[in-house]
Amino acid sequence: MSQESRIKFLPVSVFATVMGLSGFTIAWEKAQSMTGLSGVASVALAITTLVFAVLLLAYGSKLTVHRAEVLKELHHPVRLSFFPTVSISLVLLSIATLEINHGLSAALWMGGSALHLLFTLYVLGAWINHEHFQIQHMNPAWFIPVVGNILVPIAGVAHGYVEVSWFFFSIGLLYWLVLLTIVFYRIIFHAPLPGKLVPTLFILIAPPAVGFIAYVKLTGGVDVFARLLYYSGLFVTLLLFTQLHRFARLKFFLSWWAYSFPLAAITIATLVMYQQLGHEFFRGLGLVLLAVLTLVIGMLLVRTARAVMRREICVEEE
Repeated sequence: MSQESRIKFLPVSVFATVMGLSGFTIAWEKAQSMTGLSGVASVALAITTLVFAVLLLAYGSKLTVHRAEVLKELHHPVRLSFFPTVSISLVLLSIATLEINHGLSAALWMGGSALHLLFTLYVLGAWINHEHFQIQHMNPAWFIPVVGNILVPIAGVAHGYVEVSWFFFSIGLLYWLVLLTIVFYRIIFHAPLPGKLVPTLFILIAPPAVGFIAYVKLTGGVDVFARLLYYSGLFVTLLLFTQLHRFARLKFFLSWWAYSFPLAAITIATLVMYQQLGHEFFRGLGLVLLAVLTLVIGMLLVRTARAVMRREICVEEE
């Protein structure tokens, strides 16, 4: 295939890799005081920034040369939900750079938050006015557009936008509960998810885990509601770990990156619990989850690189 053809079939879902790498970076930033390995976060941030820049240029080329393909993705019942991964990547990079460059972090946060609000309005409008969506199209990736709003307060509070942060948090929390009900209805009463989408089940971890982190930022401490969010996220993590045999049998797709950000979210949430409560249990669990996350990111990078070399990515789907 020519380079132009490969750009034509570059899926917008590829930005999920940036979400996973950003979460990995933030997790190591949070853990470096416990591990003493400060260099890991710096290297991870550099790699994440480079990957985001390359993907942004590549997808920008697709938008310029193959606009019809981008429009097709915008009307696709599954791929539509991945467009906000671009704005979420900006918000996550603002969190990752918060302690390094406050001005850069603020600029990334403002741009990412504004863009994410636009994506949220567009996707919700598409859902409301749809003519072709069916229940079998529903999968946990549908959380991405609206629940991504929960991420905004994590850096927003530090930049002084408290009420704006509450606005985004409220959107994400409300629609998490609405979509959670629909997702479980689809999973329980309809045909199983196709193999390509099974890894998106890990996305179920992210809303309560990220919600916990954002809520602690907004309120300044761990209360009853914070515990409800954290422990529900931890339970979903345990539930999915009991299904590892099912995930291990899956063929590699880019959708495997759905494992990464949710694992990073529950890792960071656990480290925040330790930071807030000081219980050694959370310190130990946080370090175990960090080790698992690091292994998963390493595996995903190797498998993705192998798939790229074999030209298994950026190909036309049947």
